[in-house]
Amino acid sequence: MKFLKHISPAERLIWGASAAAITVCFFAFGNTQYMYLVGSLIGTTALILVSKGNPAGQFLTIVFSVFYGIISYSFRYYGEMITYLGMSAPIALWAFVSWLKHPFNGNKSEVAVNSLSRAEWALFLLASAAVTAAFYIILKSLGTANIFVSTVSVFTSFAAAYLTARRSRFYAVGYGANDIVLIILWSMASRENRTYLPMVLCFAAFLVLDSYGFIQWSKMKKRQAAGGNYA
Repeated sequence: MKFLKHISPAERLIWGASAAAITVCFFAFGNTQYMYLVGSLIGTTALILVSKGNPAGQFLTIVFSVFYGIISYSFRYYGEMITYLGMSAPIALWAFVSWLKHPFNGNKSEVAVNSLSRAEWALFLLASAAVTAAFYIILKSLGTANIFVSTVSVFTSFAAAYLTARRSRFYAVGYGANDIVLIILWSMASRENRTYLPMVLCFAAFLVLDSYGFIQWSKMKKRQAAGGNYA
């Protein structure tokens, strides 16, 4: 109830529709892997809170990363497992701490939006390239399924996680790109085992939520720059 009071009617609709679609798909295909359902619902809730700049969303992102890492392991998507457990979860923890340290005007429920300098953007691109290259070598040695798509996922995951930690509104662009990659990745898995179809719908819902997040953060940035009231 506290969560529902914190979000707007439009956000309740988006969250409710996403959660309902994922749940219906899960049971429609006779899926018994409830970890997929729980993880997906945690993820949708996290993204709604993140779209509002609420640090609680980062805490739930850490929880989702654990669920997703385990699910990825079950289909030999080692890249996804390593990326989320070894990179996304730790960076989400960094983001959680960073967001708590940078509230907007003392409002702990809304983080202060940040703008990256040109120098940091350059550093970000170099770091992304280095992380992606390193992970490709690791994934290849592990015999990762669909290695090319998995490697692209590493790049988009790192980009999204870094930009989230740095409180940039472009975090949503990174996560949106990652959602598209993961829709492709889990569609491939679903062709072999339809048990994974809810994961496709999960990331389709995430794409909608991340698109909403970019719109909200853009508005939030303008409002904060003008010294406006809290959302």
